[in-house]
Amino acid sequence: MPIVADKTLDCLGLFCPMPIVKTREALLHMEPGQVLEMTSDDPGSEADMKSWSMRTGNELLEMQRNDAVFHFFVRKAR
Repeated sequence: MPIVADKTLDCLGLFCPMPIVKTREALLHMEPGQVLEMTSDDPGSEADMKSWSMRTGNELLEMQRNDAVFHFFVRKAR
């Protein structure tokens, strides 16, 4: 069953650390348990999102890659 995001965030064309900064900002305006889909074409965003999720406790539900574009699905923890 595909994950349905409560909000989407387009970070295409942005490079580290902006996708993480914008993801953090977007989650501030969301309720715990809601899901954010962030898209990024920064090759470093895969490692960045994994480490950021572990550090912050937010759950990286899924990561999809479509050519150069990553789709990250993050569930807000608290």
